[in-house]
Amino acid sequence: MEYNFDELTARRGTGCVKWDESTDPDVIPLWVADMDFAVAPPIQEAIRQRASHPVFGYTYVTDDYYQSIISWFQRRHRWTIDPSWILYTTGVVPAISATLKALTMPGERVVILSPDYNCFFSSIRNTGCEVSESVLLCDSDKRFEVDWNDFEARCADDKCTVFLLCNPHNPTGRVWTREELKRMADICRHHNVRIISDEIHCELVMPGHAFVPMGTVTPEAVVLNSPSKAFNIAGLQIANIICTDAATRRRIDRAININEVCDVNPFGPVALQAAYNHSEAWLDALNQYLYDNYTALCHFVTQHLPQWRVTPLEGTYLAWVDVTACTNSVDDYCQRLLREAHVWLNPGTMYGKKSGEGYLRINLACPRALLIEGLQRIASLP
Repeated sequence: MEYNFDELTARRGTGCVKWDESTDPDVIPLWVADMDFAVAPPIQEAIRQRASHPVFGYTYVTDDYYQSIISWFQRRHRWTIDPSWILYTTGVVPAISATLKALTMPGERVVILSPDYNCFFSSIRNTGCEVSESVLLCDSDKRFEVDWNDFEARCADDKCTVFLLCNPHNPTGRVWTREELKRMADICRHHNVRIISDEIHCELVMPGHAFVPMGTVTPEAVVLNSPSKAFNIAGLQIANIICTDAATRRRIDRAININEVCDVNPFGPVALQAAYNHSEAWLDALNQYLYDNYTALCHFVTQHLPQWRVTPLEGTYLAWVDVTACTNSVDDYCQRLLREAHVWLNPGTMYGKKSGEGYLRINLACPRALLIEGLQRIASLP
């Protein structure tokens, strides 16, 4: 089946954060991690069928829901999951917060690999813990690597109890290898540090790279995943926590209930099942289109924005770009792009005040013509 990712679906005026938060009618929004592609046809049909029933009451999650998850991760990622390990909730960020509350005490430290997903910072601090940033190293090819000595030193800190991992990594686009994940797990095990792995981007992987679930490296890890990012259904609010240890799972389940993120809406489970059972071909086509968008970005930058340096994209649809040659302040630079070019990008400082300085993040998940128009506007600035 052919999928037309070049078609622009009009979203302005639909209560859409990406398009409606700005009052500028001419803005091209390439910021928040939200795709502008129509959802896979099987998901649309499943939602229509559920919406045809006139009652939208409390939702009972059936065995078919769990089997959809188990089947997907077994065939797609060779990860065997027991249904008893699965806890559902409303999103990966609520899952992060609930799991942190279950595994930490206020005043403890949580290690992250910085620059990192901006909600990691707020979730850790909202739990009463401190953020311990292990800053990633950038090699001559703009590829990011773990600073192993610094990472281990932070894990060895007596106050450190949890390592919060982004796998694949947002915003640098790294897809961690099995060897890297094993080294992380070995260090954490040696220092009695628990691992929470946010794997929401796990289905968005570029050619030549393979996603490795942390749960296949170390079963002790608590893994968080959702179809929301890959299948563009974030608004349907569904995510899962995979935890093999019964005692830990009980603590997390208690935190989910205490924080009242234990009930999901009628459409989330339906969408997940349609995604995992019937939308794999759509996902494969999407990944190819995203890779072609990344290639188009690199080509445009080489030709028209040679002062930019694009980080190699291994996973996600978020390009991480070094613009230090253009500005002393990426925040000022992004404000200028929004004000003068009417292109909305995220400054890297959102993902680490120091580690993200000089970088910006570009959402590539839009029709290619829109991406190119945005880049042309930027390149036309004096």
